[in-house]
Amino acid sequence: MSAPNLFTYFAPTQLSVGRGAVATIPDILAKQGHGKGLVVTDPGLVAAGLVDRVTSVLDSADLPYAVYDQVKENPPIEVVEACLNRYLSEDCDYLVAVGGGSSMDTAKTAGVLATNEGKIGEFFVAGKVTNRIPFTLCVPTTYGTASEVTPFAVVTDGNHFKASVVSPNIIPQVGVLDSAMAVGLPMPIAAATGMDALTHAIESYVALTASPLSEGLALHAIRLISKYLRQAASSSTNHFATEQMLIASTLAGMAFSQSRLGNVHAMSHPVSGHYGVPHGVANAVLLPRVMNYNKIACPVKFAEIATAMGEDVSDLSPLDGAECAIGAVEQLSEDVCIPATLSTAGVDPEGIPTLAADAMKSPNTQINPRSTTLEDVTLIYEEAI
Repeated sequence: MSAPNLFTYFAPTQLSVGRGAVATIPDILAKQGHGKGLVVTDPGLVAAGLVDRVTSVLDSADLPYAVYDQVKENPPIEVVEACLNRYLSEDCDYLVAVGGGSSMDTAKTAGVLATNEGKIGEFFVAGKVTNRIPFTLCVPTTYGTASEVTPFAVVTDGNHFKASVVSPNIIPQVGVLDSAMAVGLPMPIAAATGMDALTHAIESYVALTASPLSEGLALHAIRLISKYLRQAASSSTNHFATEQMLIASTLAGMAFSQSRLGNVHAMSHPVSGHYGVPHGVANAVLLPRVMNYNKIACPVKFAEIATAMGEDVSDLSPLDGAECAIGAVEQLSEDVCIPATLSTAGVDPEGIPTLAADAMKSPNTQINPRSTTLEDVTLIYEEAI
């Protein structure tokens, strides 16, 4: 394993983990001494009754709160602004995000606007978030983005470009990983978010900026996802597998918080921004193609990924072991019914030039293990179509 000569590690989020962990929320909040919270979520989770599981424990503890429940997938700037307006009009002083990455990122970016002067577009430049966001507690309902532990929040601008706010000042203070909040995920959502977590772990592991700490976190996340995603995605009652997936997602988030990602994410964000393809689906389709492109740059690491995924590569060369890793990813993706191509997921091949141009704007391409040009990205998109 390789690592830079100098690296840092920072992971301040307190985690409460286990079935029924939402019951710990009042005690956590009581220690903070806050007044009124804003619960940030989406209409689907309200309809599914998941938000009630959180608000009922707030009610039982007589903790005042308001609700913003209009979060959209790949949240646009207007959703963030509407969430902020609700936060201010209700005179709230902390945030409780309930949902996947969209709810957590909406809460985090609304928090940025609550404590920092300026419009959200001004914070897409690193170093602009100078003040800590309000106290933020996240309850993930998917095993995907791990936004409960990351310094990243993604917002879609008016040009369908998924831009990131990046700052340690937006890392949530608390994450509550409760299997009861995610065990009933429909297969498509479970599959997409699980493959998103796997992509985080693999890209973090092979990134040029990987360190021994991020590598350890990423590799164990790969082990857990390879072992438990099929079980969790195919059952609405398997709490153990669901909990392992939530933990794996968080581990992967802690890993890429240190190392960032690579070409898969650089390329998947435009796919979601322009065509509305779920982020995890875009990642899953692109992941084996990008791994195939990257394998010659770090074959030993890819062989180690194969081992973590349960493949026996002991008698193979590193490059052949890397091929096994790619095959294992493809098999896992197929087993959880991810679409085979981007066109199947709704991407128009004529949009590739726009997608490729947007992908090259991502700083993730700079830490991808193999140097990448616009032509390289274009060819990968064409292979994935």
